Amino acid sequence: MPHRWNRPQLCHRHQDRPAQPRRRWLALQTEINDLDSHLTSLFTAVAPDLVALPGVGVDTAGQLVTAGDNPHRLRSEAAFARLCGVAPIPASSGRTDRRRLHRDGDRDANSALWRITLVRMRCHQPTRTASPAG
Repeated sequence: MPHRWNRPQLCHRHQDRPAQPRRRWLALQTEINDLDSHLTSLFTAVAPDLVALPGVGVDTAGQLVTAGDNPHRLRSEAAFARLCGVAPIPASSGRTDRRRLHRDGDRDANSALWRITLVRMRCHQPTRTASPAG
């Protein structure tokens, strides 16, 4: 028995279907572009200094701004580091003196800081020369 798509009467019914996903994709892409431009204007108005930093895009700025949305709770850089899960805490035992990163905090903000660090280590020369791995 031949495959059902090899029969001309069935293939004829589905000739115009590939245009539907393409139209949907174009409509969604237009909506994404509109929302991206709206977010760009919002975050450049709210945190222009943050968006202007090398390696910080609108998406990472948005994650950092929403993590620190209550400025009365964040009194220092150390408080923000703890909120993002990048504050060093002692992990010593016996004679060894070590530190590890705090595991609590906003994982999205931690992810944003990680992406900023990776981009800056790859593309921003002052960051590359200031890092111990550079």
